[in-house]
Amino acid sequence: MTSTTLEPTSAQAAAPRPKPTSAFSAWANRHRKWLFAAPAMIFVAVLIIFPLVWTAWLSLTDSHGSVRAAAKFIGLQNYATVLTDTTRFWPAVGRTVLFTGVVLVFEVVFGMCIALLLWRPFKGERWVRVAVLLPLVATPVAVGMMWRLIFDPNIGFANQVIGWFGIPPQPWLAGQETALWTTMFIDVWQWTPMVALILLAGLTSLSEEPQEAAKIDGASTWQRFWFVTLPLMMPTVIVAILLRGIDALKTFDILYATKGKGGGSFNEVETLNVYAYGLSFDYNQYGVSSTVLILFFLLIIGVMWALTGRRNKKKEA
Repeated sequence: MTSTTLEPTSAQAAAPRPKPTSAFSAWANRHRKWLFAAPAMIFVAVLIIFPLVWTAWLSLTDSHGSVRAAAKFIGLQNYATVLTDTTRFWPAVGRTVLFTGVVLVFEVVFGMCIALLLWRPFKGERWVRVAVLLPLVATPVAVGMMWRLIFDPNIGFANQVIGWFGIPPQPWLAGQETALWTTMFIDVWQWTPMVALILLAGLTSLSEEPQEAAKIDGASTWQRFWFVTLPLMMPTVIVAILLRGIDALKTFDILYATKGKGGGSFNEVETLNVYAYGLSFDYNQYGVSSTVLILFFLLIIGVMWALTGRRNKKKEA
């Protein structure tokens, strides 16, 4: 019995042999998603880290007058000066916290009401959606100027409207006691639609089964909302609070457009953002201004940490 040897066909002989993969190629293939994203991540990191480090350095100097002037290192003296300032800094902190807390409560409550209204289809839904989103079309500066005219104590439309009901004219933005609350109203008017959009996205992602089960058990509309819808919506609500809360802490456009430098003649709407802006561009106190900004940054980080921790607890529950 003769043995036969298998000769490779021409196609097999012509096929190139696979080249051995190098160690670097194998590593790059395993981490390709990070390698593709690395340039953008590095660019964003530089944009964030450099201004932060430079601001932190300026806060440790007596920089003033000109950014090109020689600055002397003074350590934590600016921090001691700012933290003991009960005339401007701490009142600005109080206004910042009050402004953020009040607008967040109203925007989340009104946003949830609007989201529940738009959750189910109804006649004229398209026009209602357009009307709800209109405040988001204009820029905050334009919105501030518009409401500044509306709340003008002499020619403003707001005093004309309340005059129809026998209410005397109000100072609105011109009053020391009413200015901050009026700017809160403007902020709520503009940014409630954004919160409503976030909450509406969460509502549309919910399953219908818990609602149907609660309805079969005889739960009322309020009971279904309080015991079924709201608990399921809490992760989305916390996300909305996180996003809008950080943005509300940094509010500047509306305040500056309605009250100008210093948050008014008596600093009635001066928040930390407005205070730091005035120190930099009105008084050229760059060292002190940088100190205020670093403290403000730490405040924002603290709020983010608290809200993120709350969100993680909700996920674990």
